[in-house]
Amino acid sequence: MSATASATEPSATGEAPGRLTTRAVVCRAPGTPWEVTELELDPPKANEVRIKFHAAGMCHSDDHIQKGDAPMRMPVVGGHEGAGVIDAVGEGVTRVKVGDHVVCSFIPACGTCRYCSTGRQNLCDEGKNAATGEFPDGTFRFHSGGEDFGGLCVLGTFSQYSVVSEYSVIPIGEDIPFDVAALVGCGVPTGWGSAVHAAGVRAGQTAVIFGAGGVGSNAVQGAALAGAERVVVVDPVEFKREMATVFGATHTFATAEEATEFVRAATWGELADHAIITVGVLHDEVIHDALGIVGKTGQVTITAVGNGWINENPGMLIGFQRRIQGNVFGACNPLVDVPRLLSLYRSGKLKLDELITRRYRLDEVNQGYQDMLDGKNIRGVIEIEH
Repeated sequence: MSATASATEPSATGEAPGRLTTRAVVCRAPGTPWEVTELELDPPKANEVRIKFHAAGMCHSDDHIQKGDAPMRMPVVGGHEGAGVIDAVGEGVTRVKVGDHVVCSFIPACGTCRYCSTGRQNLCDEGKNAATGEFPDGTFRFHSGGEDFGGLCVLGTFSQYSVVSEYSVIPIGEDIPFDVAALVGCGVPTGWGSAVHAAGVRAGQTAVIFGAGGVGSNAVQGAALAGAERVVVVDPVEFKREMATVFGATHTFATAEEATEFVRAATWGELADHAIITVGVLHDEVIHDALGIVGKTGQVTITAVGNGWINENPGMLIGFQRRIQGNVFGACNPLVDVPRLLSLYRSGKLKLDELITRRYRLDEVNQGYQDMLDGKNIRGVIEIEH
């Protein structure tokens, strides 16, 4: 069913855009399945835009929300990776115009807060409502039967249409396919940046990536592009290990024990310079394994989400001067790094098409996430029909 607006966008007639009905994938309570429903969508207010989505990436974070592993106000419209066309704009919007092709940044970048102005857009203050889906004025744009629905990360890309802040959109070239573009809103920069920015992998180093899914595959690409001599992947799923070699892994192993034995021999006992944790669910054991595989001055970079705890003797850090570094969005600056990544894609140096294992419709979201949990996908993408 196509969504239809009750008024046209300002660029067409000068009239204010009206409310419309949109099909969207929602979760009503933690632990309940995703479901497709129709929602009423308010028009964009000042500094907001309406996007007609064509593709949305199926990130593991949405599954964490649905499972109740991460706090989120419910009910919520899922999705925080999305690409489409600007359909309408509110008053005062300057970053984009109607008709622009855009990708959403799951953390907005206002450009003026303390963090944006010091080159840390991934920590923008405007990202404070990611877990509620509320806009800064305390209101919502999705509604049904008098109930307010938030959008995940104030986006909600599992929908035909959504209203978002202009700070959450990045213009892209019309030559970039929407399914590819959707992935650079979260998974690609988060993985790539985990290696390049948060870890700071350098030429000639040894980097070990734990977990080769949608984020880990891009950590592999980042480490390889940074010039690491050895890019070692640890993942129990054979399919993901095979795909990791496509993205630049030099060696792959099913267990941490096998990887540690190899790294110790290959480095003459010095061990790895970096361990990057991008597993689907963070746990204590993988943190312990990562600390054990890095040598003196080595760094463990944690990108994964879960219930893992750092239960280690401080001597593990002090004796070898090891470091543990957390990060969000791969410490990327979305307004700079997203265009940079798409430029690398255009030049053939960054593989994005290869990340997409399967495509789904809106009503196939539950199957898509089951495929992800079963280890069948590097990344699933929803193709949004209108």
